[in-house]
Amino acid sequence: MIVTGGGTGGHTYPALTAVRGLRSRLEADGAALDVLWTGKDGGLEQRVAQAEGIRFAAVATGKIRRASNPLKMISAANVRDIGRVPLGVVQARALVARFRPDVVLATGGYVAVPVGLAARLCRRPLVVHEQTVRLGLTNRLLARIATSVAVSSESTLELLPRGVRAVVTGNPVRPELLHGRADRAVRALGLSGFAPELPTVYVTGGAQGSRQINQLVCRSAPWLLQHANIVHQCGKNNAAQLREQFAQLPEELASRCIVTEFVGSELADVFALADLVISRSGAGTIAELTALGKPSVLVPLPSSAGNEQVHNARNLHDAGAAVALPSEVSEADLRAAVTPLLTDRNRRLDMARRARAHSKPDAADRLVDAMLAAAAHKR
Repeated sequence: MIVTGGGTGGHTYPALTAVRGLRSRLEADGAALDVLWTGKDGGLEQRVAQAEGIRFAAVATGKIRRASNPLKMISAANVRDIGRVPLGVVQARALVARFRPDVVLATGGYVAVPVGLAARLCRRPLVVHEQTVRLGLTNRLLARIATSVAVSSESTLELLPRGVRAVVTGNPVRPELLHGRADRAVRALGLSGFAPELPTVYVTGGAQGSRQINQLVCRSAPWLLQHANIVHQCGKNNAAQLREQFAQLPEELASRCIVTEFVGSELADVFALADLVISRSGAGTIAELTALGKPSVLVPLPSSAGNEQVHNARNLHDAGAAVALPSEVSEADLRAAVTPLLTDRNRRLDMARRARAHSKPDAADRLVDAMLAAAAHKR
């Protein structure tokens, strides 16, 4: 197979999980999987592929910088990047023609455009996977030429172009996230000052952190730490400032908070420790929160492509599976959302149950089924 997609973890990690799932399925049947991952040179997808031992080939890509005013999209950067797409298609077509994959999986991000188009030109089966409630720009384009489109939510089906063959798979979550242990997180992060009788809040704005969430939680810390412990993942560029700000709190409160730049291999254990999560609402985050059944307060990124984070958050909020806050959120908004969840364990448990009802724990298997069906259809 050829897999393409990346730029962010939301596109990259579902692709990785799908590759692992297909490899396991084939090995169980005594077969093997030959994989080529294509994407941007130096992008996250290249680092992930190389860490997994998957061959990687770079192709030229072009990113469209969107704006609410269409005239502002006519920029030098957009014109330059659009001009790179034909080169990427030529490069991708050569790769597809040489590799002759049984199936091509595209998981979104602008890096997937050249390879998706090349799959169509070379008449190879193309499966497009959409992680968000609404289709991203890349997947809206590729859906029209795909063999099948795998979506994460039933509500996405009505948004697809007429005549597109679609299947609801869910959004695959890395299996290792499902087996965390709270005691390991306590040891790994050195949480000696935590109050065990209080719930623990995990705050995250993604790998790079979120300045908005960081400052919102920091300003709210004096009252928040009276009701909870905090694990605050803030990003590399924000850690020093936040540690300094938290250090100004009374020692009893400051000891209940740990600031960390990045949560890596211990993420499953941090999730297991967390009673409540404050985070953005990207597709990958939503998949993880629902798979784990975690109550959450979501602060959508207002500039996300197609306003997708707002739609993701509202989808859970309307089902009682999370609390969605406005993009321009205040301390009062946060306090009103968080306090009932911290003080009422039954409310957290109910939200956890509703969140879990939105998960599809067999998403990886369903996506593997879709890929195998597309490959069989070609034969």
